[in-house]
Amino acid sequence: MALEKSLIEKMRVVTSKAALAASKFKGLNDKMGADKAAVDIMRTELNQIDIDGRVVIGEGELDEAPMLYIGEKLGTKNGVKIDIAVDPVEGTNFVAKNLPGGISVLAIAEKNNLFHAPETYMDKIAVGKFIEKGTVDLDFSLETNLKNLADALNKQLSDLTVCLLDRDRHKKIIDTLDNLKVKKKLITDGDVSGALYVTDNKFGVDMFIGIGGGPEGVLAASALDANNCFFQGRFIFNEDQDINRAKEMGIKDLNKKYQLNEIISGDSIFSATGITDGDLVKGIEIKGKEYFSETLVTHKNSNTFEIITKKEEII
Repeated sequence: MALEKSLIEKMRVVTSKAALAASKFKGLNDKMGADKAAVDIMRTELNQIDIDGRVVIGEGELDEAPMLYIGEKLGTKNGVKIDIAVDPVEGTNFVAKNLPGGISVLAIAEKNNLFHAPETYMDKIAVGKFIEKGTVDLDFSLETNLKNLADALNKQLSDLTVCLLDRDRHKKIIDTLDNLKVKKKLITDGDVSGALYVTDNKFGVDMFIGIGGGPEGVLAASALDANNCFFQGRFIFNEDQDINRAKEMGIKDLNKKYQLNEIISGDSIFSATGITDGDLVKGIEIKGKEYFSETLVTHKNSNTFEIITKKEEII
């Protein structure tokens, strides 16, 4: 069963209002305040929509409320049963310091079609659409993946650009990219946005790789799926509590490599509104009693993948 197209606008309203709330904390060095403001608005707005929703990707467990916690029920309970993934503020540091790239994100899918990702790291790889399956793979060496991708795109290695988080854990990857003269787009935060750079040539990114948050991988997967991109992920379990939590969530093979259709299946809707200006979307701009927002929305069944700019009243 497909999700009604009318839900696209409803989800856009949720993330745009959350982004507006968080934007009032830009440059105040209060990332917790920004996050709480977005969480509170997101919860209020979702509870007004005719859905029977359940949070499967959230900001913590029940005892960590007021976060949107895993297992929380949202909506009027009168509508379609859906799974919800949220990141009310991706890039809290960006918002706190008024730097580019802060966004408010959510994704929804039909019930039981969105992977319940544990709060742990995930090894990821993503490339754009029209890349033949088998070209890149988490089990290939980085050099093999880069050479295969260059051949597929009819490019030289030196013409490729790879996006990844600027982290010490990625030193080996960065050294390999430097040795092969492959261009890098290093990001300090913003794991969801980083993966989405492969969706459009205008972002100038050919591949997204590296270790980032598992929940962020699931969120990005929704938009990547709607755009027919390639994505693989493998969770990394280093701590006993992570392993136990994974088993509680029903994950039996801790070393499994997940394909896109195993992370998200069926129909889905993704919405990401800019809080601060970024490559993906522009941030909130307040003018008097009105505000301007820019939101990337996707809907798999209607082949929707577009950026919506809106001027709305501040209520």
